[in-house]
Amino acid sequence: MNSTVQIPTDILSSLVTGRSADLFLADMELCSEGIRKNISGARILVIGGGGSIGSATVRLLTQFAPRALHVVDQSENKLVELVRDLRSSADDYPVADFRTFPVDYGSPLMHRFLAEMDSYELVFNFAALKHVRSERDAYSLLQMLDTNVIKAANFLGWLAEKSPECKYFCVSTDKAANPASLMGASKRIMEHLIFSGEVVPELRSHVTSARFANVAFSDGSLLDSFLKRLQSRRPLAVPRDTRRYFISLSEAGQICLIAAVSAPHRHVLISRLDQSKDLRDLESVACAILQNIGYEPQFYEDAVEAKANFEHDIEKGRYPLLLTDRDTSGEKPVEEFVAEGEKVVEIGLPNLLAVLYVPQRGSLLAFLETIRKLISDPHAPVNKSDIADLISEIVPELSHITSDKNLDDRM
Repeated sequence: MNSTVQIPTDILSSLVTGRSADLFLADMELCSEGIRKNISGARILVIGGGGSIGSATVRLLTQFAPRALHVVDQSENKLVELVRDLRSSADDYPVADFRTFPVDYGSPLMHRFLAEMDSYELVFNFAALKHVRSERDAYSLLQMLDTNVIKAANFLGWLAEKSPECKYFCVSTDKAANPASLMGASKRIMEHLIFSGEVVPELRSHVTSARFANVAFSDGSLLDSFLKRLQSRRPLAVPRDTRRYFISLSEAGQICLIAAVSAPHRHVLISRLDQSKDLRDLESVACAILQNIGYEPQFYEDAVEAKANFEHDIEKGRYPLLLTDRDTSGEKPVEEFVAEGEKVVEIGLPNLLAVLYVPQRGSLLAFLETIRKLISDPHAPVNKSDIADLISEIVPELSHITSDKNLDDRM
């Protein structure tokens, strides 16, 4: 075996999703007039545009000739790679004013940025802490709330000063529907923040969001870890009895673009997926990937044994695959996109539906004030259980699956 493994991710993505063509091509065609009308010649701002989903959306946006496309992300390296990718693409690059900015979107510098720039017609926000493991302790949980909620509130307030009537899209997650994790609940609070109008009533935007399936091989995903472990010669690991829906990176960008310009105001866009056809068992996905690159999976239940036998298995044409129990905090056996009590509506698209926003209970303003104090005051007593109770006041449907085991304890 070579020291690295070259993985054809486009082929593997089709293998994982079960589709040889993008699912939303027909939806994009039906929305093409609205997309061109809203994007061609427009000034567009993308927050968190260096990540996998954000950069996939940016690539799509460049195809419709916006007048200005400004991309903000805290990761300077991701912005550099995005620019390199776009500049080296064989496709046309019809953007008169394309710029990237390594700025924290919730910082005072972002306020200055928005105040000094001309107004924007369309704003995308992809900034988020999206891993369930980020709720492992009070500090990580507060950072997640700061990123997903507090900074989002700051940003909306500043946006309302200069671009109060822009179209605003903020990505959500399937985990916000009937949340079993504090991460999912934080994104549910984000939905309340952008849709309720309670925090920033001055913002008169057309506001939309999207919940969608796992994005195959996106940064930090389980499938992305497969590629990294294959390249660094490490065993793979996958939870048992866990099924997920998958979409490709290009499909994720298409959902976001359609949601931003074509979804109804105060609605969350979701995919029309077939449970019998599109739901994938993660163990089977891992086996298919290994077989595609020429290995048979060698199953293990002990991490030490899987690592110790790696070289022997490789010599025999096998690849170690560790099977783990699904017993850590916040893990769901199957994804959901619609919460109990929510209404799904048709929007005239063959592969996409919309979920009408249902208002929250409790005071969002009071919640934000309390979380801000916990973050800023080093003397304020804080523990994870108390923060979870605060979250439950805004998201009473939270059924937090707790465990003394954390994903960081796993291989």
